[in-house]
Amino acid sequence: MLLGLVLLGPVSLPVSAETLDVFAAASLTEAFRELATTFETAHPDIRVSLAFAGSQSLALQISQGAPADIYASADLRWMEHLQKERFLLDEPVIFARNHLVVIVPRENPGRVDTLGDLTRPGLLLVVADPSVPLGAYTRTALAQLSETDVFPADFSARVLANAVSLEENVKSVVSKVVLGEADAGIVYRSDVTQAVREAVRTLEIPECCNPAVTYPIAVLRESKRPELARAFLDSVLGPRGQAILTRHGLLPR
Repeated sequence: MLLGLVLLGPVSLPVSAETLDVFAAASLTEAFRELATTFETAHPDIRVSLAFAGSQSLALQISQGAPADIYASADLRWMEHLQKERFLLDEPVIFARNHLVVIVPRENPGRVDTLGDLTRPGLLLVVADPSVPLGAYTRTALAQLSETDVFPADFSARVLANAVSLEENVKSVVSKVVLGEADAGIVYRSDVTQAVREAVRTLEIPECCNPAVTYPIAVLRESKRPELARAFLDSVLGPRGQAILTRHGLLPR
């Protein structure tokens, strides 16, 4: 007789978590980190891998074969580019919106107190490159301001003449202003996080001239786990996901 034998039943071997690869615009960094954590909590066997960069950079990576399940862009232009090239599995869906603001260092060395001060010769302005969604939105806003009775017709040209750097994503614009490497920058409102607010002041752009910043999201055709990707997309569109986006300064869809 064998004594001390304990029958444990079938033994389950650990299984590696399945990974969901999400490519998202840099301005979604804080919000998507929380969305990923929330999704992983609800799906313990899933790991969400996040890649953040300018929407144009992510679209280029996808078109060159980078493995990804979901693409979330900061504008329709790059999403439509991938859709035209047949990289999307489903129709893209708008999941959030945003606004632009001007930020200046807390000490305000450039003495930027109004939008008109952005035209002052010698001002060090940082904006996003035109290929970046933020850069395109910035130029739209400046062009619309130039068409109002408040600013001269050459307002946009004079502001952009002060641009000393064209950045590849919004985080780079924010960083240069926070570090005092620029007198002003134009960014998304949601990127003025609590930590950033301690280092900058904010100037509002009138609603009439503030472009409609639109964020689309889609599952990619080459996804190896499309149903899981759709589940993540649904979580972003759902009440809890929308609440997370709103908490991080984005506007509901």
